Amino acid sequence: MTIRVCVPREIRAGEQRVALVPDVVKKLSAMGVSVSLQTGAGELAGHGDSDYAADILSDENAFYSSADILLTVNPLQDAQIEKLKDGSILIGYLNPWSDLGRFKRLQEKNISAFSMEMIPRISRAQAMDALSSQASIAGYKAVLIASTMLGKFFPMLTTAAGTVRPSKVLIIGAGVAGLQAIATARRLGAIVEGYDVRAAVKDQVESLGAKFVDIDIKAEGSGGYARELTAEEKAMQQAILAKHVAAADVLITTAAIPGRPSPKIISREMVEGMKGGSVIVDLAAEGGGNCELTQPGETILHNRVKIYGPINVPSTVSGHASELYAKNLLNLLGLLIKDGTIHIDLDDQILKDSLITHGGAIVNAGIRDKVEGGAK
Repeated sequence: MTIRVCVPREIRAGEQRVALVPDVVKKLSAMGVSVSLQTGAGELAGHGDSDYAADILSDENAFYSSADILLTVNPLQDAQIEKLKDGSILIGYLNPWSDLGRFKRLQEKNISAFSMEMIPRISRAQAMDALSSQASIAGYKAVLIASTMLGKFFPMLTTAAGTVRPSKVLIIGAGVAGLQAIATARRLGAIVEGYDVRAAVKDQVESLGAKFVDIDIKAEGSGGYARELTAEEKAMQQAILAKHVAAADVLITTAAIPGRPSPKIISREMVEGMKGGSVIVDLAAEGGGNCELTQPGETILHNRVKIYGPINVPSTVSGHASELYAKNLLNLLGLLIKDGTIHIDLDDQILKDSLITHGGAIVNAGIRDKVEGGAK
């Protein structure tokens, strides 16, 4: 029996991405997989129904009930989960740190649910790491957003009226998003500084042509993320960073840890020390923001400084964001589909770590403990 992979139309407000693009559908078809999309699934990413070599279904109930594997960008809502075929597979962003009742419902329908946020950060999983592929897009777009908000040029310009000095850009966080932001700001001609509590990323920052802000704190943590700073380390961080923040025309913050509130790095006092007309773009807004004044989804003006906390930034680059995400999914499906059959190998670290519900149980211990403990 042919495996049917289905892709729904995303229903999250403002979402423009789609889980599969036409080129990836062709690759799945070459694997002997049948692909179906819900009508209009790719429209906002620039792909019409006719662009896909796939079945296009308008009947919502028939669409969900026919899926052996459902691929999605955003977590499903309850009504969508109810339509899934018992024993099917769900792959996508599942937001495993909130709305834990969702996993109870997936368990009850015997759904094998893989969370793209839980893909382990190991070398073999890089091609499936959707957090990184989408963060790269967010870092790039954050600089473009800042450049349109700033009332100055980024590069140095020599004109008949005089020389325009280049803008100074400070990037907080040198993960995937931060490094892409550094590279983009440098391409636009700005003077760029990068800061991260992980001293090990200094070479990466400098390799992109930026100056590394070194505060002599080493805070490497597990999984490629930074550990939480002590009170003494936070005080040292604030004192040194304040000087660099005050000198910046643009501040882009990217320090986010999945499942935890974003660390507050930029205080009200630091913002008030910035020059009038400066801009802050806080990519950690969905976790509450790295700046204590950030309001998710809003632009505010504080002491003549614009502070913007964008939400779902990758969606604004929907074409390439969808393409990269679809390739992440394709590579993960390559572990699940062998010789035209589905096989969930629980000895494979990538599959084991990203699997939350399976066989009528919540198999991820951390999620299971929270659900059984009544956490919401």
